[in-house]
Amino acid sequence: MNKLESIGMTAEIKKYFEEDRFQGYKLGRIALEHKHSFRVWLEEGEYLCTLSGKLTYEANSRDDLPAVGDWVAVKTSPGEMRGTIRGILPRKSKFSRKAAGQVTEEQIVAANIDTVFIVNSLNDDLNLRRIERYLLLAWESGSNPVIILSKADLEPDLETKLELVAGVAIGVPVIPVSVLVETGMEELQRYLAPGRTVALIGSSGVGKSSLVNYFSGYEKQLVQEIRESDDKGKHTTTHREMVLLHDGAVLIDTPGMREIQLWTGEEGFGESFADVDQFTEECKFRDCTHGNEPGCAVRSAIDEGLLDESRLASYKKLQKELAYIDRKVDKKAQAEEKKHWKNINKEIRQKTKYK
Repeated sequence: MNKLESIGMTAEIKKYFEEDRFQGYKLGRIALEHKHSFRVWLEEGEYLCTLSGKLTYEANSRDDLPAVGDWVAVKTSPGEMRGTIRGILPRKSKFSRKAAGQVTEEQIVAANIDTVFIVNSLNDDLNLRRIERYLLLAWESGSNPVIILSKADLEPDLETKLELVAGVAIGVPVIPVSVLVETGMEELQRYLAPGRTVALIGSSGVGKSSLVNYFSGYEKQLVQEIRESDDKGKHTTTHREMVLLHDGAVLIDTPGMREIQLWTGEEGFGESFADVDQFTEECKFRDCTHGNEPGCAVRSAIDEGLLDESRLASYKKLQKELAYIDRKVDKKAQAEEKKHWKNINKEIRQKTKYK
């Protein structure tokens, strides 16, 4: 296995790169994103790269720019460990959320990932509604989610917690772990096969950095104790970064997420709420709102104890949130398209003026 294969290069990626459009360039993978530059892993080592002017100018949205985990075409500078990113190869998956704040914009957390480790701490901060959000984003990303419940050695009622999480994680592996006593670590190891990429997602203080330290075999990240006063974690990771493990797998560590705002979720919704959807198909009316309509199979399931009322409430809330995001994105896309053509017309006028 060569170096690029060990960081996730597949036959498909290699074949696409070797097309004529990338002749004279080198293949690399984004390991770390700075404000105006990127750390890129190439066959020869790590390069500091900037974006080409053309790539920046032609980008209509954040989706058109590189993210950690992306495979890119790089024009290297002779005699220097520097280069220019000239192109982005097609992504097989991407974990995105709405960027924090009021602006309706996509934030790509990680690209080209095989598995998402959704890390939650087994303490008072365990939140089923938040897990539902993470799962929806994970399914939408095109990768496979695995729920990790950390600090298992501190939980006196583990079986109850596992049952609660399994109730919202339909068909998703739920693995309790403890780095301290090495519970569940062997189970996680099978997802970290050579050439595979795993992204660690979760709130601050849930134990992501401890997992990175364990699997990398050294103190890659500073691990801070959870504050006893409020049982919430302090930030330890401040940026998204790829970490190459000894066995050839790649871990993408990410900062703790204070806000888990949805971006898109049409495909992921069916996977996340398969239990609700199975009852909606049996409703008498196709446009049933699962309120007071006669023949509502969802309400019947709740009355019979087959479905939790809070699960339906979350289902409805996330549906409304996704509909709102879709409307905002559509308006933003229209505005960007208008701006794009305005710039083109401006260039044409300037060229005509100086002829």
